[in-house]
Amino acid sequence: MANLNEAVAGAREYYPLNEPKIGVALPKTQFQQNSQLPLLFQPFKSRDVEFKNRIFVAPMALYSADDGHATDWHLVHYGGLATRGVGAICIEATAVLPEGRVSPEDVGLWSDSHIEPLKRIVDFAHAHETAIGVQLQHSGRKGSTYAPWVYANAARSYKAGKWMAEVDEGGWPGDIWAPSAIKSSDDYPQPKEMDEQRMKDVEEAFIAAVKRCGEVGFDFIELHGAHGYLLHNFCSPLSNIREDIYGGSLENRLRYPLRITERCREAWPSSKPLFYRLSATDWAEGPERDNNGKWMQWGIEQSVQFSGELKKRGVDLIHVSSGGLWSKQKIPVAPGYQVHFAEAIKSAHPDTLVGAVGLIDTPQYAEQILQSNQADVIFIGRPFLRNPHWAIQAAEDLGVAVKPANQYERGWTTMLTPKTSSG
Repeated sequence: MANLNEAVAGAREYYPLNEPKIGVALPKTQFQQNSQLPLLFQPFKSRDVEFKNRIFVAPMALYSADDGHATDWHLVHYGGLATRGVGAICIEATAVLPEGRVSPEDVGLWSDSHIEPLKRIVDFAHAHETAIGVQLQHSGRKGSTYAPWVYANAARSYKAGKWMAEVDEGGWPGDIWAPSAIKSSDDYPQPKEMDEQRMKDVEEAFIAAVKRCGEVGFDFIELHGAHGYLLHNFCSPLSNIREDIYGGSLENRLRYPLRITERCREAWPSSKPLFYRLSATDWAEGPERDNNGKWMQWGIEQSVQFSGELKKRGVDLIHVSSGGLWSKQKIPVAPGYQVHFAEAIKSAHPDTLVGAVGLIDTPQYAEQILQSNQADVIFIGRPFLRNPHWAIQAAEDLGVAVKPANQYERGWTTMLTPKTSSG
């Protein structure tokens, strides 16, 4: 008798094949509740990569790497999400240089030795037909800091509130670089101003990391240009006071981030998407520019212009976040507090994919954002830390029947009961 428990073809070990794919809506001929699919569970394509739904796991640092190498913690975490119905996973901020990490425990791609641990995760995700990408970054002036739980518990007691990891703690406080020698805050290390050679070295490190991404097998790359890290440092007049061709005017401040983006696009296969995450505003007090037209902080007007320039350079999706650069930021945190920024960019550039993120905790709200054309995909972060099954639960809450992993089907019998027009 033939083995009915068919294996995934080409996988490095035995995994049961899921047909259809995990997270895909089941046939409406059998499940009448799927006759009108919510946008959240409608597939789409960017370049040659197919995404089975519009629920993307946002990049969230786990602070669990071993000298930049992903570990079994990452395999279990990301592998678990890959088996739970998400449309895509974006692996956490991954440094292109050792000094480009935020903390000593960040993931990196500055060495060929980092490829295989990440490839193991990607191969597992692909065996379960889940798209997976990575966020590449350089921390800029926010490097050499503690993992959050270290700062909150141990460091605060003996460092008097300092975020900085010293050399004997695995840090590099003397090797922090930024467009200008301005601290992120008093608790952060003092950065050095980058000269042209340092900028070229970082640029080449991005390109080398992109090429390693190809060897890993990632489906997409996201460049991290948000949250007060290096590329955002160049954009904002609060962190960039240079007087050369990289500072002053908006054109000058965007020059380096756009150069990195253009070169990464050239180094990345044309068949695969390139994303860019930006902070739409610094949330500093006062206007984005004064009455004389001088830019005072980074804001949505510049973000809209920047998004257009990113699109010209081959960026396929703008992931819209905010903040992280100004230590005195005042953020009106509430459900969907950043969505209007995504909407502004989507309205200005309707042919560009836009991702919304930030306190989008319920599937009903996520669907509302998509239906209102405020964004094309929804990035979900902390809800997945609380409930790795968020995507399947979202389907059930919206009255949709989707395919859970074979091994989890017994937990979703109510959702998997076909509905008819009579009940």
